[in-house]
Amino acid sequence: MKGLKAKVSKGIPVGSLIECADNTGAKTLNLISVLGYHGAKRRLPAAGVGDMVVCSVRVGNVKMRKQVVRAVIIRQKKEYRRADGLRVSFEDNAAAIVNEKGEPQGSQIKGPVAREVVERFTVIGKVANFII
Repeated sequence: MKGLKAKVSKGIPVGSLIECADNTGAKTLNLISVLGYHGAKRRLPAAGVGDMVVCSVRVGNVKMRKQVVRAVIIRQKKEYRRADGLRVSFEDNAAAIVNEKGEPQGSQIKGPVAREVVERFTVIGKVANFII
């Protein structure tokens, strides 16, 4: 994965429930693991904006429920600092379901998307309503 300009603090630990912000039919995701995470002993893996994660669909339509999917974190409540000194935080934790290559499964994303996500996954920026 491509590096980010901002130092994103990891605010979503494994086991968290995340809102699904796209129109794939999933509503709530349960974070199972963070791809590419190399942590310390006894530390719970955590994800931040722009990270690809593995999730299970908890709430959604019948076809999507109980499936294990990949997703990209597009918003997080915990604030993080950008290179220009600006601190960014959102009102919810949200993710968009993607495939193995990082291309979104849905055709639109509800709500704002962090600029750091678009730096790493440019295809998500094409589907997003607005980017902050």
